[in-house]
Amino acid sequence: MALKATIFKSELNVIDVDRNYYQEHALTLARHPSETDERMMMRLLAFARHAGAALEFTRGISSSDEPDLWSRDLTGDIDTWIEVGQPDEKRLRKACHRASQVLVYTYSGHAADLWWQQVRGGLQRFDNLTVFDIEPAIAQALAGLAQRSMQLQCTIQDGQMWISDGRETIEVNVVVRE
Repeated sequence: MALKATIFKSELNVIDVDRNYYQEHALTLARHPSETDERMMMRLLAFARHAGAALEFTRGISSSDEPDLWSRDLTGDIDTWIEVGQPDEKRLRKACHRASQVLVYTYSGHAADLWWQQVRGGLQRFDNLTVFDIEPAIAQALAGLAQRSMQLQCTIQDGQMWISDGRETIEVNVVVRE
């Protein structure tokens, strides 16, 4: 018998002073049986950082043709393609041809550094690709906030980001990989 996804619900309040975006989002996250709390919370962090009316979670791990998150325009074209982890170079090249903007969030420290060294050369020509890195300690701290029912607040101001559950606040440093 196949294992089913675990459902997490989050009330996410995004206060993005930099983009003048203030919105509450009622989110449902399906955590695939092979997915860790760290990875799921990185998907939630990516959503908070790029929140907008069209941004949505996809089938992610369960699909080879969809990213973890995306936004589409009114014609169905992909505006933003967001991956979490260390996607295959071929997958990212394909994404760069399909989407206006491709974003990748890595969070596994040295393993992510090695991955980037391997794929960087083949991806440098894509101006629409940006790779961000989150320190492993921050990813672990975010995983500590994971609960089946979450109420979170994300504040973004002057390029800084904080995520809080009302008891604990985590400062998230997002570094662009060069």
